[in-house]
Amino acid sequence: MLIAVATFNEIDNLPLLVAEIMSAVPDADILVVDDDSPDGTGEWCQQFSVEQPRFRSLHRSRGAGLGTAIVAAMKYGIERNYDLFVNLDADFSHTPKKIVDLLAATHSTDADIIVGSRYIAGGGVEGWPLHRRIMSRGINLYTRLLMRLPVYDCSGSFRCYRVATLRQLDFDSIVSKGYSFFEEILWRLRRQGATFQEVPYVYVERERGYSKINWREAVRALYLIARLGLGSFFTRRS
Repeated sequence: MLIAVATFNEIDNLPLLVAEIMSAVPDADILVVDDDSPDGTGEWCQQFSVEQPRFRSLHRSRGAGLGTAIVAAMKYGIERNYDLFVNLDADFSHTPKKIVDLLAATHSTDADIIVGSRYIAGGGVEGWPLHRRIMSRGINLYTRLLMRLPVYDCSGSFRCYRVATLRQLDFDSIVSKGYSFFEEILWRLRRQGATFQEVPYVYVERERGYSKINWREAVRALYLIARLGLGSFFTRRS
């Protein structure tokens, strides 16, 4: 199993996060994809990889995008024949101890993708103001309707994918380079026949560092979701 974390300026979180991941799932390998963080994140990764053989890192140019970072990690997992690929954020919004819940679902179901969900019974969000909760709910409803996705949490990144399913994906067809990657990959996997299972988790707002998402990225995401979802609808109609 490979656990992937994309980073940019996460030196305050990453060492603590990696320690918790290794405690929660000691048999897993960890891959960090860092986009030239100026705060020393990349340097820490290089040093720690010398000390810990189950830890590896990829270093890319700044501004390449979150979506392309996850694609790079997925390709790394495919090339090295891992069986499972887990993705989580670097800021502790996804508690490492909950990784075992994703893994348990891979044994209790045949689903190809296990989706950590804030929006089923047992899930939730901590630390968000009301307007952000409403916005997130609205975006997920918008995505479910336009992309016809069979999950309630389409925008979260806390997931476990079977690598055999990822191996069938045409990564060159992926359009999004940013946060909308997480909606797009579910849409593309569903179109190739993948199955999904949601497990609940509680999202916790970061305590250290700052969020990288902005309004421009959010608008791009809304446009891409509509473009892909409506495009496939009219293709079916024609």
